[in-house]
Amino acid sequence: MYAELSKVSPGSSKANWQVGALICRAFCVAMFVALVGCASAARARSDTQVGQQSEVRRPNILFVFADDWGQYSDAYAEDATRPWNRFARTPNFNRVAAEGVLFNNAFVNSPQCTPSRSALFTGQSFYRTGLAAVQDGIWDFTNPSFPMLLEASGYHIGYTSKVWSPGTPRDAPFGGRERAYEAAGRDFDEFSEFVSGEVERGGDASEAKAVLYGQVRANFRTFLDHREGDEPWLYWFGARNPHRTWVKGSGHALWGIDPDDLQGNMPPFLPDVHTVREDLSDYFGEIQAFDAMLGVLLEELASTGELENTIIVVSGDHGAPGFPHGKSTLYDFGTRTVLAVRWGDRVEAGRSVDDYVDLADLAPTLLDAAGVAVPDIMNARSLMPILLSDDSGQVDPERTWVVTGRERHVATAREQNLPYPQRAIQTEDFLLIWNMRPDRWPAGSPENISRATAPDVEQLEADTFVTHPDMDGGPTKAFLVTQRNSADFSRFYDIAFAKRPQEELYDLRIDPHQMNNVAGRNDYFSVQAELRDRLLAYLRETGDPRVQGDGTRFDHMPYTFVAWDAGLEAGGHACPGAGPCGSGGQPAIALVPPPNPAADRPVESVQED
Repeated sequence: MYAELSKVSPGSSKANWQVGALICRAFCVAMFVALVGCASAARARSDTQVGQQSEVRRPNILFVFADDWGQYSDAYAEDATRPWNRFARTPNFNRVAAEGVLFNNAFVNSPQCTPSRSALFTGQSFYRTGLAAVQDGIWDFTNPSFPMLLEASGYHIGYTSKVWSPGTPRDAPFGGRERAYEAAGRDFDEFSEFVSGEVERGGDASEAKAVLYGQVRANFRTFLDHREGDEPWLYWFGARNPHRTWVKGSGHALWGIDPDDLQGNMPPFLPDVHTVREDLSDYFGEIQAFDAMLGVLLEELASTGELENTIIVVSGDHGAPGFPHGKSTLYDFGTRTVLAVRWGDRVEAGRSVDDYVDLADLAPTLLDAAGVAVPDIMNARSLMPILLSDDSGQVDPERTWVVTGRERHVATAREQNLPYPQRAIQTEDFLLIWNMRPDRWPAGSPENISRATAPDVEQLEADTFVTHPDMDGGPTKAFLVTQRNSADFSRFYDIAFAKRPQEELYDLRIDPHQMNNVAGRNDYFSVQAELRDRLLAYLRETGDPRVQGDGTRFDHMPYTFVAWDAGLEAGGHACPGAGPCGSGGQPAIALVPPPNPAADRPVESVQED
C-alpha cells in the first residue's frame, strides 16, 4: 500500500520567497566554488591515471543527444502498432544501429529536460539528485557526473550546444562553459527558422542547410584540434532539435514530409486532422535535421581514422513537445526514446535488443568502457554485458521492467509552484502509473479557460504559459483548447488535460497506446497489486523522497523555487520561445490505497465555467 502523505499548505508569502532567494544564491555560489575545485583536481589526477592505463588504448566517445526526441524513427518501423515512425526518416541513426546495437525498449528516467539529463549524467534515479531533480533546478556537486570522472581519468572532454539545462549553473555536469566548442556558431539550433529565413530572402534551401552543417563540422574539428597527443576524448553534441519552436509547414517544405500522408497513421490520442498532422510532420522534419547533423559528425569522425575506436551513442531526452502523451507525461509516447550504440568490432553489428534499459544506465556503461571505477552512489546498471554479447532479443533475463517518474515541469504551472508528482513501472505487458496528487492538474492549471472563453489560436501557439503550461505551446495545443467543446474533439482535450485518478493501469498487449485505464477492475486486481508492490519496493530501495517521511519534500522550498524569484541567472535556460523545457506543481492531499471497484473511475473533465 502507498504510504499516507499528509496534507500540506506550503506558504507563498514574500518573506518565504526572500528566504528562498538567499538559500538559492548561497547554494549556487558554493556550487560554483566546488566546480572550480573539482576541475582543478581532475586535471591534477589525469596525468597519473593516464600513465596507469597507458597500456590500454581507451575508446573515444561521441555522444549525440537530441532535445525532445522520443522513439520516433523509421529504424523502429517494423513495429506495426506505431505506423507513424516510418515517416521520420533517419538514415544516419539507422546506420549507427545497423553497425551496432538498436535498443527497442530504452526509456528516459524522467520525461523532462533537466531531470532526464540529471539521471543520465549521474547514473542515478532523478529523484536522488537533490535540486537537480526538478526542472530548471540547481546542480548538486555532491553527485558524480560521468564526463567529469572521465576528464579526471585523462579524457579530453568538450561539448556543443545543450548539455544540462534549464538549470544553474548551466551545463554543470560537463564542467561548465569553458568546455564548450561553439565558435563556429549554433544557428543549427533553430534549423527550420534559419533555412526558411534564407529561402524567404531568395536563397537556396540546400545551401542554407550546408551552412548549418558547416557549423557542426567546424565545432567538432575545433574540439579535436584541442586534444593533446593521442589522449582519448568525449565529445557531446546536443543540438536543440527537435525541441519547439519550428516553422509551420517546414516538415513538408524542407524535408518533403507530406502531412496528409500521415492520415490514418496517427497515434490514437491525437486528432487525425490536417493541423495536427502538419504539426507532427514538422516535428519529424526537425528530427531529420538532427539526423543530418549526426551524419556530418560521422563523416568527420571517419576522416580522422578513429571511427573504429569510438563508442557512438545516439539518443534523446524524452518524447515529443506540445502533444498529448508526450513530453512531461509517463505514457510511452513521452518516456520511450531512441537508442543506438556503435563501437567498432567490439560490439557485434546488426543486433536488435529487447532488454528494458534506462538512459541512466549509460553513465556506468561509459565509465566501464573507459576503465574508470563506477561510484557506489550510481544505482543504474552498466550495459556492457549487453553490448559485448552476440545475442539479440532479450539478453539479460533480469531486464524486463523500468521505473520512470516526474516532479515539477513549468515551475509556476500550478498554485504555490507545486509539482505533479508521478511514478510508474513498465513491463512488456503492463504500465502502472501512480499519480500521487490526483487533485492537481497534470498539465498545469487551466488558466484563462472557461466553457465559453479561452485564449486565441495565436496566443496558444506562441505562449506556453497562457494555459496548461506543462504542455508546450503550438498548433496541436491550440487545436485541442479551441475545440474543447466540440462533440468530435472534446475527448482529445480531456486526454491531454483532464485530472487523472490515483492509479492508471494499461494492458499493453491489447492497448499499446494507453487509451483504456483498467485500474480497479477485478480481473486486473492481482496484476495491479503486484506492480504496485514492486514499484514501492524499488522506490524505497533507491531512496525516493516521495516514500520517505510524509513524502512531501518536493512540495516545499527550496524545491518549489522559481529561478527569477531566487535571483538566479536566466542564462541556464536553453528553451526560449513557445517551448520551454519547464515544469510545474500543485497542493497536496492525503493518499490512501485505491479501492478496487469493478468499473473504471471516471476522469474528471477540465471544463469549468
